[in-house]
Amino acid sequence: MGISNWPAHQRPRERLIREGAQALSDAELLAVFLRVGVRGKNAVELGGDMVRHFGSLQALLRASLQEFTNVPGLGPAKYAQLNAVIELARRAIGDEMLSGESICSPQAAKQYLRLAMAGRPYESFHVLFLDVRNRLIAARELFRGTLTHTSVYPREVVREALTRNAASVMLAHNHPSGTPEPSEADLLLTRSLVQALALVDIRILDHFVVAGHRVHSFAENGQM
Repeated sequence: MGISNWPAHQRPRERLIREGAQALSDAELLAVFLRVGVRGKNAVELGGDMVRHFGSLQALLRASLQEFTNVPGLGPAKYAQLNAVIELARRAIGDEMLSGESICSPQAAKQYLRLAMAGRPYESFHVLFLDVRNRLIAARELFRGTLTHTSVYPREVVREALTRNAASVMLAHNHPSGTPEPSEADLLLTRSLVQALALVDIRILDHFVVAGHRVHSFAENGQM
């Protein structure tokens, strides 16, 4: 049965307006995004098929164009729309952190990094530059690598921090493999960056490893 034939109080769009987006299931939220289904399936059923096809909502959101369009009823236009929504969410959280109204806490940093680095098929190294009150000055991807490796140059990190007059920084990189535990190379890199930045009186507050929805904190695990 098409969603237009459902009672008004059961339709996803009307429920979202009445109860808020948090009240909807993944399939219902995707139905609002899709607007229409395909022959034989309404938008909620298609949304449920999408989640089951990829195994999780996280996997769906990081799907490539080819993987996305392999699902019947999904094409390049929907892929572009979905990625535009994801990017808007990333920028909204970045704007909130840059507003100066809230402290850049470890939890706020993790929330931002999950969005900023989710789904990248390559290793990426980010730096969050903070002022003396631990407010975010800027967040930048400084280095980009391959599926398993990226080269990080401490001199460039120091230069960027000095350029922005940062008092401290938070470091982050992702593991596309999905394992958040840091490698021995990650630990050695962190120590070398701590030493390099200490020479110019800039502290590293934390180093995060992002793997899907999981984020490993060096500081919380006594690895700084």
